[in-house]
Amino acid sequence: MRKEDITENLNRVRARIVTSCAACGRDPDRVTLLAVSKTRPASDLRSAFDAGQRDFGENYLQEALEKQAELSDLDITWHFIGPLQSNKTRAVAEHFHWMHSVDRLKIAQRLSSQRPDSMPPLNLCLQVNIDDEDSKSGVLPEEVVALAEAVAELPNVCLRGLMAIPAPRESEEEQKQPFEALYALLDQLRERLPGQPLDTLSMGMSGDMEAAIASGATMVRIGTDIFGRRD
Repeated sequence: MRKEDITENLNRVRARIVTSCAACGRDPDRVTLLAVSKTRPASDLRSAFDAGQRDFGENYLQEALEKQAELSDLDITWHFIGPLQSNKTRAVAEHFHWMHSVDRLKIAQRLSSQRPDSMPPLNLCLQVNIDDEDSKSGVLPEEVVALAEAVAELPNVCLRGLMAIPAPRESEEEQKQPFEALYALLDQLRERLPGQPLDTLSMGMSGDMEAAIASGATMVRIGTDIFGRRD
């Protein structure tokens, strides 16, 4: 994709964030734009970086590691946002700053034990299957507190919040429902775990970003509206 197009798209998404925050009285600096760069060539990420983007989300581990090697001269914050098999946790523990898709204790335990001592704690979000969909990964809402309490005890990782990918909905009001439920879950965790930062709600994508921001999102994951549709 042309560098000029990526820059223009990024500016358009940033403007949407500012407008959405203004509409609900939020500070746009409190919403991080995470560029979802799966299947995109490293050159597209470099173009986005040149346009000021610093946080990138990857779903496929081997592809992400190849991009990290190619872009090692850039100060990128790398987020792993896809499902992860337990036999591949070491690479995430060693090469990423964030992991958004923790849905069981075994994954968190392996990430904690495999995180190098020379690196800061790995930031974790628990993925919540907020609509109880058979096709989606994630812990069920009623199981979030127990998992969070166990993860909070682990060394070398830092529990930062929750992530969700709700089922598609038509109107913005309908889109807000699962996001508001996730916000309420995070509030519940803050009461149970006052020693944890718990400052992150990773929710909202190209089609429902406005609803997510209105519902308290602190990180929106945008791919299509930055890099165009995937082939």
